[in-house]
Amino acid sequence: MRIVLQRVKQAEVKVRGEIVAQIGQGVCLLVGVERGDDEQVVNYLARKVAELRIFPDNQGKMNLSLLEFQGEALVVSQFTLAASLRKGRRPSFDHAEHPERAEKIYQMLVKKLENYGLKVATGQFQAVMEVSLINDGPVTFVLEKSPKE
Repeated sequence: MRIVLQRVKQAEVKVRGEIVAQIGQGVCLLVGVERGDDEQVVNYLARKVAELRIFPDNQGKMNLSLLEFQGEALVVSQFTLAASLRKGRRPSFDHAEHPERAEKIYQMLVKKLENYGLKVATGQFQAVMEVSLINDGPVTFVLEKSPKE
């Protein structure tokens, strides 16, 4: 699984011109589910998202987690994150999980984040989405975990 995490002042997702999800301060997560991802991978990454110290404390240092900051999370499925760009000029999606299983893993991640007590909004799985955000910092991280690790 690969997650592009961006600290945001606000973010929203539109499908066919209609807003389907929006958040205030927190994180926007673009999530790529790869073949073999399982509950262990989800648990690891959900904890990392919730506890990663990327929000400013009173001195302006990145010292607070999403939980401590009481921020929100916008979780958007993005299968292109599972692409390989190693050969040729066309992305290979051989490592992307099949849509039915990918959606289950994606929903598992959403549920785990909610179980931490986070307010979570989601995009629409397999839809063509427009994601708008104001990146705060900018602060952006790539989180990865494979079932083999």
